[in-house]
Amino acid sequence: MHQLPGNEISSPDSPESEAAEEVIQPPPTEDLPRQSEAWAFLKELPFLIVGALIVAVLVKSFLIQVFYIPSGSMLETLQIDDRVIVNKLSYRIGEPARGHVVVFEPETFEAESLVSKVARNLLESVGLRTPQSDLIKRIIGLPGETVQIRDNTVLINDLPLDEPYLPPNIRMRDFGPEVIPADSYFVMGDNRGSSRDSRVFGAIDSGRIVGRAFSIVWPPSNWAGL
Repeated sequence: MHQLPGNEISSPDSPESEAAEEVIQPPPTEDLPRQSEAWAFLKELPFLIVGALIVAVLVKSFLIQVFYIPSGSMLETLQIDDRVIVNKLSYRIGEPARGHVVVFEPETFEAESLVSKVARNLLESVGLRTPQSDLIKRIIGLPGETVQIRDNTVLINDLPLDEPYLPPNIRMRDFGPEVIPADSYFVMGDNRGSSRDSRVFGAIDSGRIVGRAFSIVWPPSNWAGL
């Protein structure tokens, strides 16, 4: 077949044809979906962080919170630097009971509004504010009861109180008798010789109770229920 100059025809199997095919092939698109997914994740990341922070603050404000033990007032039950989990819902659905270990606000506590409580917990969660110096003790006396200490024994309505959680050879000064006001609780540390408690500052109003400590979570060697 006669060919005109400049109009050469290459065989489909020729090297020149393969080179032409390589030139006109579209660029690979395998990485495009991955790049799109990564970009979508980066756009959503700030919302995920804010959402997680809001959940953490709400949980800390109203459900559970971890508290550390700064002193030896609850020895031997709680050691210095132990961490305990406190259930803040316990007394919204039930009543404080004798023997419960509770966390409560200090004497200088002033009632907080919902907004200020959430704001405080937000600042504490991100490390911009130091947590309040809440106290932890054990409930010994209930509203309306008479509590006293005689001959190293706690008496409730003139009956001796069984206290298996106390360290051996504990010593207590005589105290009372004292009638516990309505809606208030008499609390004491398990380390009776080194605890500033209701023997000093009186019974605490139920409104000051933050929640019930129900488990030691740190260090792992001290894991236990309360």
